[in-house]
Parts: sequence; C-alpha cells; structure tokens
Amino acid sequence: MKFVVRCALCCAAALLAPVGGALGGPPYATDDPEPTDYRSFEIYTYSEDTHSDGHTSGTLVGVEVNYGAAPNLQLSAAIPFAFDKGSGRATLYGYGAIELGVKYRFVQEDDDGWRPQVSFYPSAEVPVGNDDRPNGIAGGHTRYFLPLWTQKSFGAWTTFGGGGYWINPGIGDRNYWFMGWAVQRQIAPNLSIGAEVFHQTRDTAQGEGSTGVNIGAIYDIDDRWHLVGSIGTGVQNVRQTDESTYYFAVEWTPSLDGE
Repeated sequence: MKFVVRCALCCAAALLAPVGGALGGPPYATDDPEPTDYRSFEIYTYSEDTHSDGHTSGTLVGVEVNYGAAPNLQLSAAIPFAFDKGSGRATLYGYGAIELGVKYRFVQEDDDGWRPQVSFYPSAEVPVGNDDRPNGIAGGHTRYFLPLWTQKSFGAWTTFGGGGYWINPGIGDRNYWFMGWAVQRQIAPNLSIGAEVFHQTRDTAQGEGSTGVNIGAIYDIDDRWHLVGSIGTGVQNVRQTDESTYYFAVEWTPSLDGE
C-alpha cells in the first residue's frame, strides 16, 4: 500500500511540475478554500456531463488527485477521458484537457468569531493531443483560472464561494468571469447535502452568459470511501448553455501509514 501511494504522489508531482500554479470542489462547480490535510490524499474517480440544445459533452471517466503538500497548500491534478456528442454526427472520444492547480490558504478561519478562511487557487487546463476535427475535444489552447475562495462554518452549516477570471485564448474565444456560492448542511454523521448557484459570463464572441443551480450530497461509507454527487440545470439561456448536468464520483482518502 505504501508503495502504491508513493507512486501516486510521484505521478501527481510530475503532472504539476510545469505549472506555477480548473478545478471545482466536488460535487459543486463552486470551490471551497479548504486544502487537503497535510500529507494526505483525496482521490476521485468521477463522471460528469452537460446537455444543451441537442449536444452532450463531459467526462466519461476521470481521475482527480489532491495532495496536501504542506500545511495550507494543496496540489491538484485531474485527467479526464472525455466525450462530445452532437446531433447528426458520431460521438467523439479522447483525453480532455489535463487540469492542474495549486491551492494556498492564506487566511485561517476564526472558529469563535466571524473571520472566514480564504484561499487563492490558480489552475490551468492543458490540452493534450492534436485533434483538428470540428468540435474536437483534444486540441485547443491552455486556459488559466485565477480565483479567490472563502468559507465560514456555523455548527452544522457551512457556506462557501467566490470566483475569479478565466484567461481563455483562441480565435473567437473570450476571457470571462466565473463566480458561485454554496450552502451545505451536515444532516447526519455520514451525510451532508447542499445547494449552489453560479454564474459565468460568455466565453466566446458569439456565446451567451449562463447561470445555473445544483444540489449535491456527500455520503461517507467509512473513513476511507465516500460517494459524491450532484445534479443541476441552468436558469439563464438554458437551451444554449445547460439544460441538465450531473456529477458523480467515488472518493478514496487513503492512509499514508497503511492503517
């Protein structure tokens, strides 16, 4: 077990090496500022998709690895095997953009007061391959996300959110803003549920801005295995941007000491 975990750490470190620093906080599009505990892993095997206007795209299966590299510092990497299905053409399959990020918490939450915790979480989506087909999923340009996230807990309730700026190069593409806010409640020792609302300005010259809502849940099978999921829909420009969406993952939090 120790050998497997150390190999996973080495792979994550190698993936993160090219980046000075777009990952959401499963199961939400909105992220939280809390980094993975020091010298601990969070490993997600996940699937997700979004359907709009006869077009469905997403991740058939992907792996996300978060590692607490230092106190208040998290390294993240995700590798998706993506698909893109449009009406009137065959479904495309291939590796999507590799997602890489570094989360640093620079303000600690005051448990007895009102001060929230705050993190800066720069990330990048790095395309792989050279897919020149129309609507291909493997080509494109590297994109960067520069957000701030904040969070405060009150007993069984936790609220978190924030947002940032996407640098989105490419012909016909636009830089854009993303922002979101979520509320989550621990309703049982092993179950929490939550809801979020998020907004994105248009990311292409001919595109539309979008606003969406999700409901999510996290169920702890035990200390090491967890089920994570959400479903949602758009509420602005729904047909063009988000008629329905889902996310589902199995999370593994292995012990480095083999316990």
